[in-house]
Amino acid sequence: MTEDDEPLPIPLPIVEEALKLLSKAVRARLLYLPNNPNYAKAAELMGVVFAPMWQHAEECVLTINEHSFQYGTRVVYKEEAQANDSLPWLFFKDGVRELRFLPGFEGEESVKFLDLVVRARKALPDEDDLLTLLWQAEFQTVRYRYVDVGVEGTVPLEYEDGEPATGVLVDSWGETSLSTVAGGGGGIGGDGPEGAGVGGAGVGEGIEGKGGAGGADAPGAPRPSGVVSMSDFDTALYFLDDSEIEYLRSEIRKEYARDERINVVSMLLDIFELQTDILVREEIVGILDSYILQLLSAGHYRAVAYLLAESAAALPRARELESTHRTRVGALADRLSQAETLSQLLQAMDDAPELPPQEELTELFTQLKASSLKTVFAWLGKLSKPKLRAHLETAAGALASQNTAELVKLINADERDVALEAARRSGALRTPAAVGPLGKLLGDPAADVRLTAVLAMSEIATPGALQLLEKMVDDPDREVRVATLRTIAARAYRPALARLEAAVKGKAAKERDLTEKMATFEAYGAIAGDAGVPLLDGLLNSKGFLGRREDPETRACAAMALGRMNSAKARESLQKAAADPKDEIVVRTAVNKALRGGGA
Repeated sequence: MTEDDEPLPIPLPIVEEALKLLSKAVRARLLYLPNNPNYAKAAELMGVVFAPMWQHAEECVLTINEHSFQYGTRVVYKEEAQANDSLPWLFFKDGVRELRFLPGFEGEESVKFLDLVVRARKALPDEDDLLTLLWQAEFQTVRYRYVDVGVEGTVPLEYEDGEPATGVLVDSWGETSLSTVAGGGGGIGGDGPEGAGVGGAGVGEGIEGKGGAGGADAPGAPRPSGVVSMSDFDTALYFLDDSEIEYLRSEIRKEYARDERINVVSMLLDIFELQTDILVREEIVGILDSYILQLLSAGHYRAVAYLLAESAAALPRARELESTHRTRVGALADRLSQAETLSQLLQAMDDAPELPPQEELTELFTQLKASSLKTVFAWLGKLSKPKLRAHLETAAGALASQNTAELVKLINADERDVALEAARRSGALRTPAAVGPLGKLLGDPAADVRLTAVLAMSEIATPGALQLLEKMVDDPDREVRVATLRTIAARAYRPALARLEAAVKGKAAKERDLTEKMATFEAYGAIAGDAGVPLLDGLLNSKGFLGRREDPETRACAAMALGRMNSAKARESLQKAAADPKDEIVVRTAVNKALRGGGA
């Protein structure tokens, strides 16, 4: 059996028909307009004719010569037309020497491949060649090998002494082969047109000298013209190791990620510092004035924050600085912090389709002046976007933490929203200086204002704050009383014991709802200690005239308070109550929970 008679994985008629249809489809796309039925039919038939191949093999590999396509050792398509009209020549002239089609090509990528070939056929000399178009397309089901015919030192493509000239074949899938132009070979790997590195075996026979397997790489053997040896790369001056390549990649990533707007600001401020000429500095100040507005309108808040921070730092370093220039540069943050300017900025953020990043917004607001706090607090309740409000609250918190004196002053602001937000921020920051202004809010007629002050006081929790809170146990509003009781319980504030004991003994506590009643008893249990056991035991276990006891809710609250004490005397009282199996279910549940340690 001759080499030509050897069976191939895919029957030759299928491959021949596919290539004939490819040529016809290219001509149809060149002749007809997109609205012509033949234009669309050409692309549809591409998928139909390539699909049967995958029933016989997992790939179809075509070798490309000047005027023909070759499958294995068989010529499956040949054109004797002029070179500029030949489909094989279209690939061959741009260096493509092998095409490899994979399953799935019959789908969208077949149409993409057809359009790419048509584009290369119509391309002008100064436009991209076919190899570049293939590389840009990033096909998943088409792979190719090529000879880079444009680099310096490439072996000519003509034949010498009856043998094909040798050269470097580069694979689109990451292998570079040292082989004859018409064949394949073992390879050095790479990635695309720039590939370099050690790779696996290719599809051809590789480079072998006339002397046998040793070939041109054998020690002392003469090397044919144009053959490249792997040993040439081992000690090459510009051969990079993995760490050097990774370093270059990281530096490139940093370069592309660098914000050039910040570089512009740095250069302007450097000139402002070093140049003492009045006219130069006047020009720089004018540029900064207009540039900050451009950055704000474009939403580049990090660059604005950098400009404000660095301009303030540049003032002490600048030599021979005029007072007018010092005032103008120092006023950049003041202008942005003004109520009118800042209101326009916040309105623009609320109207914008995209939200500013949280980090950039926080960086910008930390550069504003303390006077901007009032405007920011006033706008928190006006914003229509909840996510923007959350971002602004975080930024306002950072700004408030840097300006606690202004924050404390705003607690007694005339604007209700500003005062409440300042009170909340003071509590979140646990600012002791805010206790006095918050104490004034405790006497406000509005219940929500008093509640905000109580919650802020509970966060600050200094002795002075707790002392002011103690009187709120008798506040007219239920929410205020419950918040106060929970704060006293959490902080175990013993000076409130007398007031709580009076509340537990009195009728007022028993007439309140269950939540407030539980808060009152648990606060008492948290601070009374064993001295309060007799009172609670009497409420839980004592019987009055005709065996009457306290109402079940009061007894359950007394049981939870005893559990909060967690002492031997308290447990003794609870066990006495647990011994009565006929007791109310709510009381038994509270007693059992307290005995298990759930009284807190």
